[in-house]
Amino acid sequence: MKLIAPSVLSADFSKLGQEIKNVEKAGADWIHLDIMDGHFVPNITFGPEIVKTSKKSTDLCLDVHLMIENPDQYINQFIDAGADCISVHFEAVTHLSRTIQLIKQKDVKAGVALNPATPVNILEWVLEDLDFVVIMSVNPGFGGQSFIPNTIEKIKTLKTMIAQKNLKTLIEIDGGVNEKTIQKISEAGVDIFVAGSAIFKSNNYKETITKLKNKW
Repeated sequence: MKLIAPSVLSADFSKLGQEIKNVEKAGADWIHLDIMDGHFVPNITFGPEIVKTSKKSTDLCLDVHLMIENPDQYINQFIDAGADCISVHFEAVTHLSRTIQLIKQKDVKAGVALNPATPVNILEWVLEDLDFVVIMSVNPGFGGQSFIPNTIEKIKTLKTMIAQKNLKTLIEIDGGVNEKTIQKISEAGVDIFVAGSAIFKSNNYKETITKLKNKW
């Protein structure tokens, strides 16, 4: 099953609750929340309180993407706020296996995100512990960036690794997902598609989400 996860980073924050309800009605499968600290990435977004507020607006899975330094220090706060899935960046974690277990011991799905320059084989010895892997198809920090083309080969390599180990680990893509890019991304083996600007900057959420889903 393939899923669309609108990123609220591109939503209108003056009416965030309604924006989340609107994309849910329009056919969203997950809600993606990008947490940025101004250190690991050159931008600051929001913290656990926005996750808690979002939880009140939807029953959909809240997919919390921690683009922050020292994520272990904050994982429990985001779980308490209502996160259903949490991904941390390989590049920001010292003891990755321990961090994954910290997430999973609270019955929350655990993922690891990889920046564009980070190879997927770095995950070989933790892949079996992961529920999903987030492939960044733009350099993290800002919404609305263009898809990096060589990400397609990276996805295919990861898909092969998962198949060889006979795992059910899902592949999530984050960055530059739109009507022009989603078909090739889907064909490469992606399961979860994070889309921000493509959805929230469109005039009709339902029409846009339907068009995206029709491309896979």
